[in-house]
Amino acid sequence: MSTENEGNAVPPAPSAPPVPMASPAASPQGPAPEGNAPTAPLPPVPHEAPAASAAADHGPAYQPGPAPDGSWPPPPPATPAYADGGSGGAGAGWGSTYQQPAPKPRGGRGGLVAAVLVAALVAGGLGSGLGYTLAKDRDDRGSTTVSASDGGVTQVKRAPGTIAGVASKALPSTVTIEAESTNGEGGTGTGFVFDTQGHIVTNNHVVADAVDGGKLTATFPNGKKYDAEIVGHARGYDVAVIKLKNAPSDLKPLALGDSDKVAVGDETIAIGAPFGLSNTVTTGIISAKNRPVASSDGSSNSKASYMSALQTDASINPGNSGGPLLDASGAVIGINSAIQSTGSGGFGTGQSGSIGLGFAIPINQAKYVAQQLIKTGKPVYARIGASVSLTDSSDGAQITDQGTGGSAAVETGGPADKAGLKPGDVITKFDDHVIDSGPTLIGEIWTHKPGDKVTVTYKRGGQDHTVELTLGSRVGDN
Repeated sequence: MSTENEGNAVPPAPSAPPVPMASPAASPQGPAPEGNAPTAPLPPVPHEAPAASAAADHGPAYQPGPAPDGSWPPPPPATPAYADGGSGGAGAGWGSTYQQPAPKPRGGRGGLVAAVLVAALVAGGLGSGLGYTLAKDRDDRGSTTVSASDGGVTQVKRAPGTIAGVASKALPSTVTIEAESTNGEGGTGTGFVFDTQGHIVTNNHVVADAVDGGKLTATFPNGKKYDAEIVGHARGYDVAVIKLKNAPSDLKPLALGDSDKVAVGDETIAIGAPFGLSNTVTTGIISAKNRPVASSDGSSNSKASYMSALQTDASINPGNSGGPLLDASGAVIGINSAIQSTGSGGFGTGQSGSIGLGFAIPINQAKYVAQQLIKTGKPVYARIGASVSLTDSSDGAQITDQGTGGSAAVETGGPADKAGLKPGDVITKFDDHVIDSGPTLIGEIWTHKPGDKVTVTYKRGGQDHTVELTLGSRVGDN
C-alpha cells in the first residue's frame, strides 16, 4: 500500500486557513506531501482503490517495478498517486508521486475572513434576538443561568503530564517552515529544535523546493521569524536538517525519546501546521509499529523514500510534515511524515485530510540520520549489496536477476554475496521482522546502521535457509 507525503501550499499567512471553495467531487486519492510541506506513503499491502480519495500521504494499490536493496536510488514510483490528494486511483502504488497544488495567491484569505465575519454577525443577530425573547418571557421568573467566578478560572492548574502541560512545553520549540523555490513555488511544513546551535529537524520533502537556491524561513509560535539554510537532506530517509541564521541564544531542544520502546496503545501528541494552521496540537495513540511506508516528493526526478513507521491515529494533515510526534511525557518518538487518505481536500485546496492513519519516522532512526547530516552534510545508508524486486507481493523480497542499469543483482564482494545470497532467492525475514516485499526489506535495512550484523532468512528451491550478514554502507543519495 502506498501513502502520501502531506504538504501544504505556502499560504499568505501560516496561521490563516485558505479561502473556502465548493468541495470538488471525490476523486481517486493521491498523496500530498513535499512540494507543499508534505508527509509520506505506505507499504506493499494490496487493496482495492476506494471510491473517493484524499491526501496527506497515500492510498492506492502498489505497482510492481524493479527494486533496489540498499542500492540507491530505488526506481521511481510506478504510478503517480500523490498529488490528487487521494488514496490513489487504479495504478497508484508504492511511492506514488505527489503533485504540488498550485500556490495560493497572497492575500487570498480575505474572503474567508469576510465569510466568517458575516456568519458570525448572522449567528450573533439570531442569538441576540432569541436571547431577548427568552429574557422577556422569563423576566418575571428571574435568570436561570449560573456563571463561574473569575477566581475559579484563574486557579485552574495543569500538571506537566497532561496534554495541555506537554503542549505548552513543546510548542515553543517547534517551528513552521516555509520553503520557496527560485520560481516562487513552495510549501509549508513543520520542524522542531534539535540542539542549541540552531539546528532544526524536519522532512526532506518539506525543504525540497529550497534545495537549489531557494528561500527558507522558520517561524516560532511567538511570531519570531528566522531565515534558514539547509545543512543536509536525505531523500531515502525523508529527513532533513536546516539551521537558523542568527539563531537566538535561548533555544530549548525537545527531548528525544526511545522509539524502540514505544508500545501499541501508548498516547501520542502531534504538533504541526495542517493546511497552514500553525501550532496545531492533536492527540491519539500508537496504532501500530513497523509499518512499511514508501513515498516520494513528486518531483520529476523523484526517488522513493522508505521507512518502517510508527502508525498513529492523531490527526495529521498536509503541513504537519516534519513536526514532532510526542509521547505522553513530551519526548519526541517520531517525525510525522505521511498519511493515508480517502477523500478530496477541503477549503478548495484539492488536498485530502486525515482519516486517522498517520505515519511517523521513528526518532531513533531520524536521530542517527540528523547527526550524520550535521556532521558531514550527507546521509549514510545501510545496504546489503543486492537488488530486490519492488513488485507488490506478500511472499517476500526476491533478489532480481539483474540490477539497475544492467549491473549485477548481487554485488561482487558485497554483504549479500559474502553471505551466499544469489539472484532468485526470496528474503522472508530480516532478524525477527517478517519481510513481505522489497519495500518492506528496504525500510527494515534502513533502520540499521552500517556494520550491524543481522540474520537473514530466505527461500531457495522451496527450502528455507538462514545466514548472518554484516551490513555495508553507501554515502549520499546519488
